[in-house]
Amino acid sequence: MDAENHVENEETVGGISRKTLLKAAVMGAPIPLLIGQAVPALARDTGRSGRLLDPTPFCGSGDQPTISQTEGPYFKPNSPQRDTLPGSGTALTVSGFVFNRSCQPLANVLLDFWQADNQGNYDNTGFGFRGHQFTNAQGAFRLTTIVPGLYPGRTRHIHVKLQAPGRPVLTTQLYFPGEPRNSTDTIYDPRLLMDVRTNGNGREATYDFVLNVTGTPTPTPTPTSTPTSSPGTEWRPGVYYRVGDRATYNGVLYRCLAAHTSYPGWEPPNYSFLWARV
Repeated sequence: MDAENHVENEETVGGISRKTLLKAAVMGAPIPLLIGQAVPALARDTGRSGRLLDPTPFCGSGDQPTISQTEGPYFKPNSPQRDTLPGSGTALTVSGFVFNRSCQPLANVLLDFWQADNQGNYDNTGFGFRGHQFTNAQGAFRLTTIVPGLYPGRTRHIHVKLQAPGRPVLTTQLYFPGEPRNSTDTIYDPRLLMDVRTNGNGREATYDFVLNVTGTPTPTPTPTSTPTSSPGTEWRPGVYYRVGDRATYNGVLYRCLAAHTSYPGWEPPNYSFLWARV
């Protein structure tokens, strides 16, 4: 992601800006709130330059005592599939797109979010403020949550893992502009700043992820019907798998980690968020 300021000039297609066409899939695209820090331009804007986009930076861990774990000490697998993380606090909506390096939107990308509550605490017994979702056909995502509280030693942030079908996992974090601790947090990266604005009593934020994927994405049709799985059967696309379901692939048995409908390219060896080898 470039660190340059937002530029208002836009390419147009049939009199409609390219950015406006992309934003049509997401309601209420926010305006940046710049409080003493420049926010990186959105990938949908910088992509018009014709060059390859820089991938979203991988974020390491500074959360003691498990510094070797890039996701920090509080990641939990098997989060529920949902785009709303309920709880008390200042309402926050985070929306955006997931692109490849050619600024083409990527559908069916898994995004797994987790964060602290309003008091800066993580739910380690349940799945409070944890959940995963998938980008739609336009590569868009939308998360409804709250502004996370301050965790000791860190600036305000939201964790996320992303994985396109058959691709490696990207573990990163999103940050808020104008936070005093941004200047002292050793993990903070300004390329991961969201565009944030106030909306009534809440906030709206925007960020576009860029995965290190090149080439034209292949659209994946949604199955017209979604049969459920039978225990121990061969893995197939277009099947709804529940947590704990088992399926074989190339003679190897796997256990489902998160409920989902399978798609071509989501074979168990390729999608570690969804399947564990038994």
